[in-house]
Amino acid sequence: MKKAITMNEFIINGQRINWKELQEALSKNATFILGEEAKQKISLCREYLNQKLHQNKELFYGINTGFGSLCDTAIQPTELEQLQINLIRSHACGTGQIVPEHLVRAMLILKALGLSLGHSGAQLATVERLLELYNHNITPVVYEQGSLGASGDLAPLAHIALVIIGEGEVYYKGSIVPTNEAYQKEGLSPIVLQSKEGLALLNGTQFMSAYLLNAVNRGFHLLAHLNAISVLSMEALNARVEPFGEQVNAVRQQEGQVEIAANIRYLIAKSDIANRPKTQVQDPYCIRCIPQVHGASLDTLNYAVRILENEINAVTDNPTIFPETDEIISAGNFHGQPLALTLDYLAIAIAELGSISERRIYKLMHGLRGLPPFLVANPGLNSGFMIAQYTAAGIVSQNKQLCTPASVDTIDSSNGQEDHVSMGANAATKLLRVLENVYQIAGIELMAATQALELIDSPVIHPKLEKWVMTYREVVQFIADDTFMSPLMLKSKSFIENNFVEL
Repeated sequence: MKKAITMNEFIINGQRINWKELQEALSKNATFILGEEAKQKISLCREYLNQKLHQNKELFYGINTGFGSLCDTAIQPTELEQLQINLIRSHACGTGQIVPEHLVRAMLILKALGLSLGHSGAQLATVERLLELYNHNITPVVYEQGSLGASGDLAPLAHIALVIIGEGEVYYKGSIVPTNEAYQKEGLSPIVLQSKEGLALLNGTQFMSAYLLNAVNRGFHLLAHLNAISVLSMEALNARVEPFGEQVNAVRQQEGQVEIAANIRYLIAKSDIANRPKTQVQDPYCIRCIPQVHGASLDTLNYAVRILENEINAVTDNPTIFPETDEIISAGNFHGQPLALTLDYLAIAIAELGSISERRIYKLMHGLRGLPPFLVANPGLNSGFMIAQYTAAGIVSQNKQLCTPASVDTIDSSNGQEDHVSMGANAATKLLRVLENVYQIAGIELMAATQALELIDSPVIHPKLEKWVMTYREVVQFIADDTFMSPLMLKSKSFIENNFVEL
């Protein structure tokens, strides 16, 4: 089964979704459309659930009962619609910082993907409304805090569900407005939810998954830049090239290490670094262990991709409905443990990229290998990059605190019914902060490495790196004398975030 995809459309039709294709569609603001097969699965499941409730007096969790520890409280058929509204309103308890709009937009699509598989009992109109919100650029206002990452991302997803029923607030045309105002302007009406739909919308891992999707995409982008930046530092420090050879890395048999070493060999192949005389027998770890450290982070990113793609293509609400076998099963697919562990793991891997980058910055400050102290022509009168390195060190220290795993914590909730939670939402928001921090560290290393290269006798570097540096110099110029550094550091971070290394 293949998806129909054009430059401007992404058709959801029950196919397995590749994270790169999904990320590309999100970044290009493609139109998302339900295919006929997905529509049939959604409708079949809803019809089965309606018949089951009509023909059977059995209690099904969250469908005709209360929620959480109220799971044994029966709800009358005439009250099932009100049950959905009460559930959404009572669970919309988000607080803290507002989630960035692009992440909420990803949540809309991820929730639609899960419901489109036909095991959730959602109405077709409800799934289509998620896509309409995305396609009309009506983005629910969601808050960072409120999810324990276990019964799904309850509070964040409740704020999305509020918008489905015409309540809450949304981003619309550059402002935050009441949902009903945006609906009126776009000709939309609130959806009247049927039985089970409240749980279908609230149970799920889409908050955590959206953060992980974003982190994987940015993580690969950041690593590519840090590979290139580390080579600039190597060139400036006249590093030895033997640690990056094919044979010595192959015998370690770690895939990420082998790939990074090959990438660095490519980047130094057209430079004169191998032929320059060396005074050192070996380089410090932050240089000669780049393949091992960057490679381990690459392996972690690749692991995260596997977990992410499984989750993108999963049914994570509860109960799960199987019309083909006449079963409604209350289980725990909403539990975020796979994501929580991965988010924590990835935060550590990204933080380590920043940690080794800061060490390279530090080495560039030493006044050795033909470089002046603190990378300034007149040290003493000028302090140069002295405090820029302090800033990088402070950020690295903060990352160590942020990398304390969230997933090892749990707090009893819902009167003990939900007695083990993943805390994956906290892992997600911490990971975002770690990423932002490491982009800034990378920006400082890029400033320092390019400064160092101009302070030594014009080494020959790879033509593509040279072109990249020239582009960078249009944004951040050589620093001859002390100047206001903070704006330059922010520009350097932004340059990395918004450019691609074409190598």
